[in-house]
Amino acid sequence: MMRITETVKHLIIINVLMFIGTVAIGNGELFYKWFALYFPENELFQPWQIVTHMFMHGGGNTANFSITHILFNMFALWMFGSAVEQQLGSKKFLFIYFSAGLGAVLFQLGYYYFNYIPLHSELIASGLTGEEIVQMMKTNKTLDTINQVQFEKLKELFPVYNASMVGASGCIMGVLAAFGMMNPEAKLMLIFLPIPIKAKYFIPGIIILDIISAVTGQSFFSPSNTAYMAHVGGALTGFIIMWYWKKNQFNKNRWD
Repeated sequence: MMRITETVKHLIIINVLMFIGTVAIGNGELFYKWFALYFPENELFQPWQIVTHMFMHGGGNTANFSITHILFNMFALWMFGSAVEQQLGSKKFLFIYFSAGLGAVLFQLGYYYFNYIPLHSELIASGLTGEEIVQMMKTNKTLDTINQVQFEKLKELFPVYNASMVGASGCIMGVLAAFGMMNPEAKLMLIFLPIPIKAKYFIPGIIILDIISAVTGQSFFSPSNTAYMAHVGGALTGFIIMWYWKKNQFNKNRWD
């Protein structure tokens, strides 16, 4: 059995403490309001959420699956994180972990803005003001003067404006990508598909499924409100970092 490494152990402890705090204080709403990552156009957004959301699992509208969320993420962090930390050391492991988390934020928020900006622009062009749009997004109540076309656009805009992110999945996807690059022949399995697949095929396959889910809305192995592009961003960030290190620091089959 893989021995848990020190850095991974401390990350798991922080995640568990945050989860306990979320459940125990304010019925989940208080921690979620302060530490989940909100869409930057939303008044609930705060800069520190870019980091704090990586340690959040549950609260708000995610309470129904929060226990499964944290158990799965912490299991993956122990399994793959310990292996990566043993091979790279704690400093490089942490660099990959948090860089992947930031890459996940960049991809997911970029995807949100990709959807938000055209819709917002069309609503402004239709005669609505920015203040009116924000008010309707906040209250989920439309003005009496809204026509059907505007109403449909507002329905599309609402879930983007009110979107939020929690979880270490982006970080873990980066760690998983790093593990796959160092151990391409290692055989991995999905819980729902217990067939051994080599890491060099398994990890790209997971990323492709996440992209398909983000574009189509079709969920394969996770809840439908999963931030799929965050998974892609985390994995791609981990891959780029490892590719750079391999190109510049790999020597005689040893990782510095």
